[in-house]
Amino acid sequence: MKYKSIGRTGIKVSELCFGAMFFGGDADEETSKALYERCLDAGINFFDTADMYSHGRSEEILGKLMKGQREDLVITSKVFFPTSKTPRINDRGLSRKHILTSIDASLKRLDTDYIDFYILHYFDPSTDIELTLRTLDDLQKQGKILYSGVSNWAAWQIMDALGISERELLGRFEIMEPLYNLAKRQSEVELLPLAESKNIGVIPYSPLGAGLLTGKYGTAKQPDSGRLVDSELNRLRYQDDLELADRFTAFSQKLSVSPATLAVAWAKSHPAVTAPIIGARNLAQLDASLAATDFEVTPELRAEISSLSLAPEPATGRSEEKTLGQFSMLQK
Repeated sequence: MKYKSIGRTGIKVSELCFGAMFFGGDADEETSKALYERCLDAGINFFDTADMYSHGRSEEILGKLMKGQREDLVITSKVFFPTSKTPRINDRGLSRKHILTSIDASLKRLDTDYIDFYILHYFDPSTDIELTLRTLDDLQKQGKILYSGVSNWAAWQIMDALGISERELLGRFEIMEPLYNLAKRQSEVELLPLAESKNIGVIPYSPLGAGLLTGKYGTAKQPDSGRLVDSELNRLRYQDDLELADRFTAFSQKLSVSPATLAVAWAKSHPAVTAPIIGARNLAQLDASLAATDFEVTPELRAEISSLSLAPEPATGRSEEKTLGQFSMLQK
């Protein structure tokens, strides 16, 4: 296992992060323990969870598992969504009230004094960004979090927050958690360049596309159950990508490598990426993703794999620049 620094923080993490989303849900406590221990054996020291996962059970299980090992691990959790099955009116969003209530609940469930990276799980248009940033800055000063981060925000929203943090001398976002896989490459347009420019760590989620890129799906095949079958959100997200799944599976077969291994290795190979988040409901799924640490994706191979899907348009909309290069008219 290789280790990287998260942005400018100096904190070293494994090149894969394990996502504990299934803890307490599809993975019971016994299975969660087996997954956690396999990750430790592989050299993973980086674990991602959220207060909403399994209505808080994910944090509780992770807290039990890491007892006695806390200082060897780097932990993220998130805030935005309700955790209870019958949420109260203010049990959501990024208000000071919700964040202060949520951080104490997360610390109790995780049985820890602090969270390394506390991540805003979604953008809240009803709360002023500066108020949210001041609350996070207070949590840093109190020692309840080391750093803050963001997930599912647009690049302009992150830049707005970075500008406020600099102007007001507040702690800034040091990590981002975007959706990123071969089927969903929008992050390449602005988020990943932003991360490189501002030295922000990147831990992309869903490198397997909710199972799309595991070889189980295609235009003529689909398992009876799975995240892509059972979740309406995932069905809508990937409904137009089954042909890509066929192409990707065929390509991985030519390389004699598991599609899941190749998908994680491809996501990991982007220069802006610190550590893709891998998830699993059983050890077989986990092992396929862990194998990405031993599979090298050269720039040439990355280009071949990338050609299987459509690259997103440039932020400017000037699609001709992908072929002719920037400022092509000025160069003639």
